[in-house]
Amino acid sequence: MQENYLAKWLNNELSEEELAAFKRSEEYASYQKIVSAADALEAPSFDMEKALGDLKARPITSEAKVIKMRPAQYLLRIAAAVTVLFALTFFYISSLNETVSTEYAERTEVVLPDASEVILNAESELSYSERKWDTERALSLEGEAFFKVAKGKKFTVTTDLGTVSVLGTQFNVESRKGFFEVTCYEGLVSVNFQGKEEKLPAGTSFLVVNKRVVETEAPLTSEPSWINNESSFKSIPLTYVLNEFQRQYNIKVETSNVDLSQLFTGTFSNTNINLALQSISTPSQISYTLEKNKVLFYAEKAP
Repeated sequence: MQENYLAKWLNNELSEEELAAFKRSEEYASYQKIVSAADALEAPSFDMEKALGDLKARPITSEAKVIKMRPAQYLLRIAAAVTVLFALTFFYISSLNETVSTEYAERTEVVLPDASEVILNAESELSYSERKWDTERALSLEGEAFFKVAKGKKFTVTTDLGTVSVLGTQFNVESRKGFFEVTCYEGLVSVNFQGKEEKLPAGTSFLVVNKRVVETEAPLTSEPSWINNESSFKSIPLTYVLNEFQRQYNIKVETSNVDLSQLFTGTFSNTNINLALQSISTPSQISYTLEKNKVLFYAEKAP
């Protein structure tokens, strides 16, 4: 069957020959059933005029809502929000702590808001709130620092291992992993360690090594030796001595067959590396090799 027979048949445009040929086709019977079924369908009656009359007669039960804008009140709310935001930002910034830190082979001096002075040793950090300083003289310390505290309200140094409190004095605090030492050079220092308080008058020290309180001798100088570019030790495990050497010279320290728990008594220079190496190795009966930025300490019997 030609493709246009169906369209011509629906439009009654087929000739007698075309109609006869179309009726003989297999598709004709199916198309005839579809047309017969479509003719039997009736569309529902619809009265246009009646529907229009019903629409006009329907009462209007609601009015369009109008949102009234109040520019002045709206702007005031924005201004209030901005003010609160600025206030919170100012409070946050002003409450931030001042932080001062040093790297290996570095030292710095800090003058606090009350004119108290702090000298920070190598690889150390202190932080305090300048905004709250007038009401609370408190700071935190990691590492070592020498304090010259101006007289006034209670002055507190907080470390991971203990807390030091004074009124006006000179003292040194060192707080590092496994090592905590406080030495009073002038006035009176209160040390709180593991819930117990120790009073240190001038010329006394408090020492903790590996969580154990160790008896220590009175300092022979009026300030810590590192202020004068020397590091001094009295019966201190060698591992802490080598750590301090590494901090002062910013050099990598390695050991081989060395007893790091042996006690060391002595002093090494913080400005002359060769002299410092000899000052450590000779009393410890160990040898060393220095290559660029690395030193190896080893026992004589080590290969």
